[in-house]
Amino acid sequence: MWAVVLGWELRRGRQVILHGEVNDRSWLWGRPASFQDVVSEYLEITGAEVVVWWDPLDGMTFPRPGHHERFAELLLNLGRADVGAIGEPHIEDENHQSQNPQTPYQQDPDTEEPARPGSRREASERAGRRVLAPRGSRAALPTDINEALDLARRVVASPLAATAFVFQDLDVALPTGDPTSAEGYLRLRAAMDGAVQPLQAAGKKPFRRNAVLAVTGNLARLPVWLNTEDPRVVPLRVNRPDQDERRWWLGQLRPGLHGVDAGTDLEPLVSATDGLTGWELDALVRTSVLRGIPADHPAKLLNELRFNVRTNPWEKLNREVIANSAAALGAQVIGQQAAVTAVAHTLNTAYAGIEFGTSGTARPRGVFFFVGPTGVGKTELAKAVTRLLFGDEAAFARFDMSEYREEHAAERLAGAPPGYVGYEQGGELTRRVQERPFSVLLFDEIEKAHPVVLDKFLQIIEDGRLTDGRGQTAYFSQTLVIFTSNTGADAMWNLVQGAADDLPYARIQEHFMREVEAAFQAMHRPEIFGRLKPGVVVFDLLRSQFVTGIANRLLDQLAESALEDRKIVLDLDRPGLCAWVLDRMQLPENARYGGRQIRNELEGLRVALARYVVEANPPEGSRLRVGVDADGVFAISSAEASGTPTTSGSTSGTADWNADWNPDGSGV
Repeated sequence: MWAVVLGWELRRGRQVILHGEVNDRSWLWGRPASFQDVVSEYLEITGAEVVVWWDPLDGMTFPRPGHHERFAELLLNLGRADVGAIGEPHIEDENHQSQNPQTPYQQDPDTEEPARPGSRREASERAGRRVLAPRGSRAALPTDINEALDLARRVVASPLAATAFVFQDLDVALPTGDPTSAEGYLRLRAAMDGAVQPLQAAGKKPFRRNAVLAVTGNLARLPVWLNTEDPRVVPLRVNRPDQDERRWWLGQLRPGLHGVDAGTDLEPLVSATDGLTGWELDALVRTSVLRGIPADHPAKLLNELRFNVRTNPWEKLNREVIANSAAALGAQVIGQQAAVTAVAHTLNTAYAGIEFGTSGTARPRGVFFFVGPTGVGKTELAKAVTRLLFGDEAAFARFDMSEYREEHAAERLAGAPPGYVGYEQGGELTRRVQERPFSVLLFDEIEKAHPVVLDKFLQIIEDGRLTDGRGQTAYFSQTLVIFTSNTGADAMWNLVQGAADDLPYARIQEHFMREVEAAFQAMHRPEIFGRLKPGVVVFDLLRSQFVTGIANRLLDQLAESALEDRKIVLDLDRPGLCAWVLDRMQLPENARYGGRQIRNELEGLRVALARYVVEANPPEGSRLRVGVDADGVFAISSAEASGTPTTSGSTSGTADWNADWNPDGSGV
């Protein structure tokens, strides 16, 4: 525990800056205790006769009973000139009746406000632990940080008593952006340097040095030189409860957990709560009772705690939808049956919740590495999965990894460190997951990212969480993570040699698996590939038998757009248009770009339609015949008009029409 390390550092004669989880709660002697209680009591146990606590809100207070009297005596012995203003200490009984009516505790309303309700000072007073009462009309103890530091400097320089001063939230009282704050930190360092080893009274536990401690939530908010230029000053991080502490803590809280008896094994819950604060452990117990979740369901209990949602989209999935996911995804991503089947199997596993023990419950629901030629449906499959799972494409988040080529770009994912531009905003990835924990995350063209960026994903894949620069953790246990890559696509065409349809899928799969592994080896990241390997999905070439299906889908989209926006019906010559596209896709320079090239080829048809609408201005309800001739000329005309239809294309010419041609493309 960090308190034990604190004691060792003080015995070594060093001063300590406590940082980290300084607002968390702990357990002390079998009872919940605040950070202040733990520090002050531990200082007293190790020999401090007086523990003085200062914070910007309440000024100086005395957390330990009787320490204010000892402090007054110490000041008297030091011979302070203004000791008459310190006042004589007194204690009120449980009924808050003063035992020294000649020096009542109430402050003069004209000079000092009473303790604010709910403040640490007010809580201390209610517990019978008083700050020094003022004599006359002036409060004795300084509230200004610089005056408090000067007083501490004088007191700790004396060997008359073992004293400990704790200054909390110094970064608030002395912000580093304020030029005047440097003087305050110099006072603090002078007090730390000037503290002496006190004389030891008989029977007292050894307290090797008067202590001046600083407390801050974030060490970066203090001047760097404060703990780097003086070997006698050491930072000590207050960590979250470790496994032993969580085991003990949950054992104490066992009676409050729902559905727990003496025989319930809490070890799975102890392991699952790694990284939780003390307050979160308390909230976990309350969540167990409020939601009626027993402790032997740690994954469900943690999800309720972290995401605080009554409706979990994963739990609301229809069994039949998941069972038929391969057919549903295959209808949207044409020609990639192997990839679709692999994704469907993972969705089945995510729905069933079957894992190797409990370690996988914190990981993403699925991690895929889509690799293959360009334009074969990798991104489209990710979007199709999003629609299938969540019914809302807003749950889909795409990160273009070509924007993360530089090493420093890794900070964009998890946020800039304290003191750097953009620190307050957090990371792009962590912020997205915190706002929408139920998401499909697509990291497009991952091979273009800097290798340092890839290291961020190691923690996501293995532990299912990522902490941003502000110390806030994003949990990925409800996400589906997909990486896409074209690694090996260029070298693949040496295998094809103009006969794509003759190359079996097994050869393509072997090629891309080898290329991906070699790429990670070259980046010296074999451990990442080892974790990604079960999720590597190799996409097939776009074979000619699937070109017509993709072309028809794009033609459907054009027809729907014309009907919706212009109220125009398109009678498409589907057999002719699809045959023309198929011929174009036989060219090697076009085959390289897959389905994306089909859209590129039909882009000319979209432009021709737009030009016809602008020039001819057909009225709403019009029917337009659309076709293409052997020379690649798009012909567009009104279906009701007679004569030669209007042509549009790269060359001149007309298209022949058959009056009996069916708009659905079934022929004559």
